[in-house]
Amino acid sequence: MPDNSLLTDLFTPSSFGAIATANRIVMAPVTRSRYGEDGVPGMLHATYYAQRASAGLIVSEATNISPQGRGYAATPGIWNDAQVAGWRRVTDAVHAVGGKIVCQLWHVGRFSSVKLQPDGGSPVAPSAIKAEGSTYTTEGFVPVSMPRALETDEIAGIIAQYVHAAKNALRAGFDGVEVHSANCYLLDQFLRDATNRRTDQYGGTLENRVRLTLDVTEAIVAIWGGNRVGIRLSPVTPDVGNTPLDSNVMGTYGHLIRELNRFELAYLHIVEGTTGGSRVVPDNVDLDQLRAMFNGPYIGNNNYDLNLAIDRRAQGKIDAVAFGRLFIANPDLVERLRRGKELAIAPRESYYNGGAKGFTDWPVATL
Repeated sequence: MPDNSLLTDLFTPSSFGAIATANRIVMAPVTRSRYGEDGVPGMLHATYYAQRASAGLIVSEATNISPQGRGYAATPGIWNDAQVAGWRRVTDAVHAVGGKIVCQLWHVGRFSSVKLQPDGGSPVAPSAIKAEGSTYTTEGFVPVSMPRALETDEIAGIIAQYVHAAKNALRAGFDGVEVHSANCYLLDQFLRDATNRRTDQYGGTLENRVRLTLDVTEAIVAIWGGNRVGIRLSPVTPDVGNTPLDSNVMGTYGHLIRELNRFELAYLHIVEGTTGGSRVVPDNVDLDQLRAMFNGPYIGNNNYDLNLAIDRRAQGKIDAVAFGRLFIANPDLVERLRRGKELAIAPRESYYNGGAKGFTDWPVATL
């Protein structure tokens, strides 16, 4: 039986800031839509994450920071005590088997529906520009709603939502948090000039458009310390909402990354290409050049297989690799990769909704 640990250091201990890990293989955030409307994790979720705790680091599925931040039914939250207690069950289960887990903090911004918003209000966004597509509610899929532009004096309240959620993540026993500034959700909507047409200090110039992500990150670092805070970016994905890219990807995201260095973050996590799809990027974008601007550990994500991960690690282009969909059907993914075992492939219909079936019933490989 092969031992791929002889070919790479991806299977050896590492660290992301203050988070010591057993290896350099990360479980990416994977939404599984198996929650009630209260957004409270239960023992089923504790089992799911504990099964996958051989990953060096687990990034939780995207977790709503507030009722306003919700864009999909059946997703978890971390804004109230019941949710904190539920996540404590998860973190305790992961820690009991030696794993590490951080909470990805999520506000969807414009990609929501009035059916999901408190009191049927409009989703909030940097500007009143409607996304394309539909989202999932208890009544099925519905078109996303027209958002309203946040008033300048509301921005402090958005930051306060992140602060509240970050404090709750600390209470819930997570090892750190990940700022979700990717995939065309709220913080990414502020970054891109396609979705940010503001004329105040949070819009217009690239310095202004990166301001909210920096303000949120700074506020969270004040709670956790930079060495337990990571951030996820996706400079070239149109998903969600078929969102156009920023007109100057390298300038905007390069400026953001250089500014993030002052926080001495635990890691930078980038979706390399289209989320869940192609790794092809526009000719005028060099993601490796962006990565090189960051002073700390870098996690590469998107359509990796082991060979690509080994190759990019050998070239010094990644410090760790994050797998998402492969962790669905392979709870023991790290060992399967190390031993060269066949990987199970989850059918798409098992990704979302339901209970234990397609969630916690995947077997480990036989030796």
